[in-house]
Amino acid sequence: MIRGRIDRLRGRARTTALPYLLLLPALLLELAVHLVPMVVGTVMSFKGLTQFFIRDWTAAPWTGLANFRTAVDFSAPVGRALLHSFWVTCAFTVLAVGLAWLIGTAAAVLMQDSFRGRGLLRAVFLLPYALPVYAAVITWSFMFQRDTGLINHVLHDQLHLVDDKPFWLLGDNSFTALVTVSVWRSWPFAFLTLTAGLQNIPRELYEAAALDGAGVWQQIRRITLPSLRPVNQVLVLVLFLWTFNDFNTPYLLFGRSAPAAADLVSVHIYQSSFVTWNFGAGSAMSVLLLLFLLLVTAGYLLLTSRRKDAPA
Repeated sequence: MIRGRIDRLRGRARTTALPYLLLLPALLLELAVHLVPMVVGTVMSFKGLTQFFIRDWTAAPWTGLANFRTAVDFSAPVGRALLHSFWVTCAFTVLAVGLAWLIGTAAAVLMQDSFRGRGLLRAVFLLPYALPVYAAVITWSFMFQRDTGLINHVLHDQLHLVDDKPFWLLGDNSFTALVTVSVWRSWPFAFLTLTAGLQNIPRELYEAAALDGAGVWQQIRRITLPSLRPVNQVLVLVLFLWTFNDFNTPYLLFGRSAPAAADLVSVHIYQSSFVTWNFGAGSAMSVLLLLFLLLVTAGYLLLTSRRKDAPA
């Protein structure tokens, strides 16, 4: 009997441990891909790592918190430039995430009812999300060209909405171009996520609300949005992190040197590291960005969990 119990316990242990063993290779790979560069970048942020120590970065002198003090000294040029980039990134993130969520929500609600061609329209809506980012953004960069781009051709030559063809990739208009491309790329993800969330809302709720005299807007406000709250909590957080960290879109649109109006933190850190060859300062800015995102994420999760636990 004792041996039988031991065999059963061993069988249970194997059954319990098997999922973790299967996940172990992926976990080790994730740690190697993400954790190791993070640790190395953190160590580099405490060193005076410039172009003189590229061949052996471990030989760079230890400077302690000097790089961090330089980055947060907003009275100096480096700190002022980083602060400007931070506020530009905040404005860009709020607009891009808000518009992507709004368009995605409207599209998901409109696609909720069955009609002829709904499947084809859904596939068309998902095209921006399915296209490779490099092909999509480079296409947009050609469309934003001043003399030969499609945007100015439509606005100036066809619709006559502007008196002169504006520069979209230079000056203040670069911010509008950046937000446009970001929203175009991210709203299909919001649409896909919210469409999946709408499938879990019973149709009987809408039918009962219609019988009680509730209009379309009242149904959306009283049924759709409250039911989608758990989905929106995750969706907004994911969109925020993706957008705030976005590097591909501004880099492909503007190259290595983005205009001041579209100088996002990700590109600013790249310039500090690979253009001015001050990898210590760039690493310090990256660590500060990581800490900021961790604080925002923790505060957001804490706030949403309190709302979830609050009595109705």
